[in-house]
Amino acid sequence: MGTPVDPTPEVVQRALRDAANAPGYPATIGSPALQEACVRWLARSLEVKVDKTAILPVIGSKEFIAHLPTLLGLTANNTVAVPEVAYPTYAVGAAVAGCRVVGPTDVADLIWLNSPSNPTGEVLSIETMQAGVERARKSGGVIVSDECYVELGWGERPISILHPAATGGQHARVLALHSLSKRSNMAGYRFGFVTGDVDVIAQLRETRKHLGAMVPAPIQAAAIAAFDDDQHVAEQRKRYRERREILLSALEDAGFVHTGGDAGLYLWVTRDEPCWDSVRWFAERGVVVAPGDFYGPAGASHVRVALTASDHDVASAAQRITAPAA
Repeated sequence: MGTPVDPTPEVVQRALRDAANAPGYPATIGSPALQEACVRWLARSLEVKVDKTAILPVIGSKEFIAHLPTLLGLTANNTVAVPEVAYPTYAVGAAVAGCRVVGPTDVADLIWLNSPSNPTGEVLSIETMQAGVERARKSGGVIVSDECYVELGWGERPISILHPAATGGQHARVLALHSLSKRSNMAGYRFGFVTGDVDVIAQLRETRKHLGAMVPAPIQAAAIAAFDDDQHVAEQRKRYRERREILLSALEDAGFVHTGGDAGLYLWVTRDEPCWDSVRWFAERGVVVAPGDFYGPAGASHVRVALTASDHDVASAAQRITAPAA
């Protein structure tokens, strides 16, 4: 469905083992070494420059998404804008805080972007990001770009909302969220970080400190190793690219059309039929896919096919997808 299956890189495992003696409480803001590793990675990989005080580690990106409206102090009087087809936790976080969910182009107190998108793989244009930033600044809201798949572009290269081309070099009212789950096979480690507007980060840090939302020191050490090593990311990208080509070819042979973008870890496909009919068709062939309506009404005729399966399982699934009906 969507959970990594490849080994966690040895350089990460070794760092975790070496940091296992951790008797004290970790700092909510993270160690200086972690902050500096995140800053280096942002500059090297995304051409984004931030001060280390703008780095805030989180216990996996999902926990941050679910709690952000509450952490910002939003209530029933506030609104949260989410993409038309979107990761469900954006709306769940709004519901937890009692906020009203509005459309992606509406004025809102919190605006979520997701590029590359889960589930569609769409890469947002600079113009779309610029418009979102302008909308947030005019309304006094906060815009957050979920960029957990930003290194997994297969055609066009995704960029961060914190890139100078999107923000004009100023990060006021803008945040970006990153994760190690997919690019480093570290979903079980539960690590991510958010960065951007230093004032918003400071507000979040103070609240999270009192909630005990601290990333364990051994996990921080593992994250440093992951961000400082580019080789394992290149190897994982190669695996996902090859799996994508195999699955996409099989799906097209079976009459499905990929209408999503050229990035991320999912294929967003349709045969112009109700998504649950497609889910049933795949299930009859021993393949589990996600129904598109999990991601909103606009996905009702699509299914999401994940690249997160072993080479053997991807090859087997491709054969079953293209096999003649019994």
